[in-house]
Amino acid sequence: MKQSTETSETSETSPMPELDLESRLTERHHLSLRTWLRMLSTTVKIETEIRTRLRSEVDITLPRFDLMAQLERFPDGMRMGELSKRMMVTGGDITGIANQLEKEHLVERIMDKSDRRSFSLKLTPAGRSSFKKMAKVHEKWVDELLQGLEDDEKKQLIHLLSKVKASRT
Repeated sequence: MKQSTETSETSETSPMPELDLESRLTERHHLSLRTWLRMLSTTVKIETEIRTRLRSEVDITLPRFDLMAQLERFPDGMRMGELSKRMMVTGGDITGIANQLEKEHLVERIMDKSDRRSFSLKLTPAGRSSFKKMAKVHEKWVDELLQGLEDDEKKQLIHLLSKVKASRT
């Protein structure tokens, strides 16, 4: 009986280990697997926080924010197929997001003059203004979420991840 009391006292004072993609690994797993799962679990954790904040504080979903971010970079608009490639989602996903944003007058569809079956999307003035406000808040959140790294460490991480990316293309 004393043993179970000690265990419960210990567990009450010790934080529970975080359960995520990495929690199933041990030192016996090879370094590449541990590295990949560390990158993945970190990405998921940050993305989940951003997704939650966008929804609760700005009232937009991450996919809608991402689509508007792509359009912000191309003031004359982008073809829906190109948006699909850049966002790594299906054309149907882009159509659904575009429909929602169009209803809110944040984007507009422009018929392609060279191919009447194809459309481009473009931010409306209201969409551009709305996105600029959201982007400022988003940038602050990202800074906050990465505050554990010094600028030199961020540069090093970018360099290392770029090497991994380049080796796969």
